[in-house]
Amino acid sequence: MTPFIKNTFSLLLLFTALMSCTVKKTQAEEIENESLIKTTTVSKNDIKTGADNYTAYLPLLKNKKIGIVTNQTGILSDKTHLVDFLLGKNIAIKTIFAPEHGFRGTADAGEHIVDGKDPKTGLPIISLYGDNKKPKPEELAGIDILVFDLQDVGARFYTYISSLHYIMEACAENNIMLLILDRPNPNITIIDGPVLEKEFTSFVGMHPIPLLHGMTIGEYAQMINGEKWLKNGIQCKLTVIPCLNYNRKMDYSLPIKPSPNLPNDQAVNLYASLCLFEGTNVSVGRGTEKQFQIYGSPYLPKSDFSFTPKPNLGAQNPVYNGIKCYGEDLSTYPRVHQLELKWLIKAYQSTNDKSKFFNSFFTKLAGTKKLQQQIESGISEKEIRESWKEGLRQFKKIRIKYLIY
Repeated sequence: MTPFIKNTFSLLLLFTALMSCTVKKTQAEEIENESLIKTTTVSKNDIKTGADNYTAYLPLLKNKKIGIVTNQTGILSDKTHLVDFLLGKNIAIKTIFAPEHGFRGTADAGEHIVDGKDPKTGLPIISLYGDNKKPKPEELAGIDILVFDLQDVGARFYTYISSLHYIMEACAENNIMLLILDRPNPNITIIDGPVLEKEFTSFVGMHPIPLLHGMTIGEYAQMINGEKWLKNGIQCKLTVIPCLNYNRKMDYSLPIKPSPNLPNDQAVNLYASLCLFEGTNVSVGRGTEKQFQIYGSPYLPKSDFSFTPKPNLGAQNPVYNGIKCYGEDLSTYPRVHQLELKWLIKAYQSTNDKSKFFNSFFTKLAGTKKLQQQIESGISEKEIRESWKEGLRQFKKIRIKYLIY
């Protein structure tokens, strides 16, 4: 090899190495700054959910006895429910397990759901909300594989991921394989909010994650397993059936309401920001047609916008039932790309009797006492957000190990 060729070859190797480092740095920066990614809207028909990726999981279910954790969101692209689809493929379903809001997804938030039977198929339904959050050994007897198919919205206090925790724990304890049919997270680009502190663990916050975690439910299950968050560090036999034609830059529109009080994409996007009001004396629009798109209370200053909650599907006895509330209409507000605190801070500052603004539920939702203390002390939103930075950095470092897309 001549000196010229040798030097050229060396330069080429150096350039390749530098380019490789640049690519890795760019990928890391992209994940670190996911909240700033410009999303691209794609047709729902372009994405295949885990349920639609059936060639990957039907062979696993053949000649097995199956249990299913699902609700009204467990549908394929042609709107066929997963339960009906599997029965049509001669898959032996033994039991349906239903999370908060029930199998058909019509119950109020927090409403006690009783066990029963699905009128269409006659299959037994066991509620996983209320006192029975975790399947009992006798309820899992005879089941070979448990299939999990629920549409999450990416918020820590949305209880489907809490149900996931207990399902995984029950599967690990009873040596049952868990098959998760993954679905897109409509808020996947947002990783934000305070990280939950262990002492504030509850059913609306079970793990040390921020309010918006930026993961699909399949990725989240891998994190629960990998970080050994189940009781005594046990792990379950887990298989995730991934979505196809999906990536983290996609702005996904849900084909069906994930729960009664999240009626559209706007509500899903604002949910995490406005749900913090559930720990205050402010209504988030339950009992109206704009749930999680408006906020207000009788204790806020009179304004051009008002609403009067009345009983409806998903809110049989809404907060301030029949009482006029004043506040703000956010139903046409631009899509948010972070956890917004400005409405919460504004409402607190506008309330005359501030001692009655927060209730005990706020700390559970926030996962920390600090947020309430910060708002009460008049700290700016910018300063509050600054206090989250280290927790978010540590979370992102852990999270990257479990990403599928």
